[in-house]
Amino acid sequence: MDLMTQTPDPSGVIVRLEDRARDYVRMEKSLAWLAERWRERPSLEEAAEAAGLSPFHYQRLFTRWAGVSPKTFLAAIAHAEARVLLEEGAPVLDAALDAGLSGPSRLHDLFIAQEAVTPGEARRRGEGLTLKWGLAPTPFGRGLFVVAPRGLAGLGFAGPGEEDSAFADMHARFPAAAWLRDDTAAQAMATKAFGDAREPIPLVLIGSPFHVQVWKALLRIPPGQTASYGQVADWAGKPGANRAAGAAIGANPVSLLIPCHRVIARDGRLTGYHWGLGRKAAMLGLEAVARAS
Repeated sequence: MDLMTQTPDPSGVIVRLEDRARDYVRMEKSLAWLAERWRERPSLEEAAEAAGLSPFHYQRLFTRWAGVSPKTFLAAIAHAEARVLLEEGAPVLDAALDAGLSGPSRLHDLFIAQEAVTPGEARRRGEGLTLKWGLAPTPFGRGLFVVAPRGLAGLGFAGPGEEDSAFADMHARFPAAAWLRDDTAAQAMATKAFGDAREPIPLVLIGSPFHVQVWKALLRIPPGQTASYGQVADWAGKPGANRAAGAAIGANPVSLLIPCHRVIARDGRLTGYHWGLGRKAAMLGLEAVARAS
């Protein structure tokens, strides 16, 4: 796959995101290691050894990417562990959502541009839609953005050399759509989502009614906190349907912005993530740090 072409970037957002994307690639192995061991609170020396770096260089690289030290980052993940706090705070959270608010993070300005399609439309898998797709840098590596006429329909991630497989994964979700390569549209979305001046991003949810209900339920989880699969099933109106909710969460096409990464096992384990356990730990950690600060 050809490298993406750069579009004019007068504010320097894309250049800064490119720097963070490169740092993330260097940190990804370490973040996956931390995701498995965060409860053990590994030392700086242990984390640096796992990353193949000296403690000095590891600390410098990690702090440049995350904005905080590895120790602070691990503490933030610990504070994001699922607990009864979410259930106890549900009335307050519901009131905030009713007012159109969802906390201090990226999600405060998201809104749904299109409701669930009919079962027949869902079976047609994007037939009649023209979807633009492209690559752009993000703080979590290279992002693959899928743009529909009314907003963002997909966001995935690709490590070095994984661009083709990431596109195949996204294409398989809407195989009947017409697909056009457009890196300019992808960079525009990346600037809105991750730039200094965050802009509203309409989300186009293409899926069955139950899947869309679950994806909306994920938006109830505040940044820096987590929920269990059972809680999400309850919020989606299907108490006890943990497995069905898990399948819908796994099918979420708009990663990060629809925060499936905030769902963890009831015992606090981060469990799997379609775009990599290290990326899940990175997302949770940065959100928890932002919430704490």
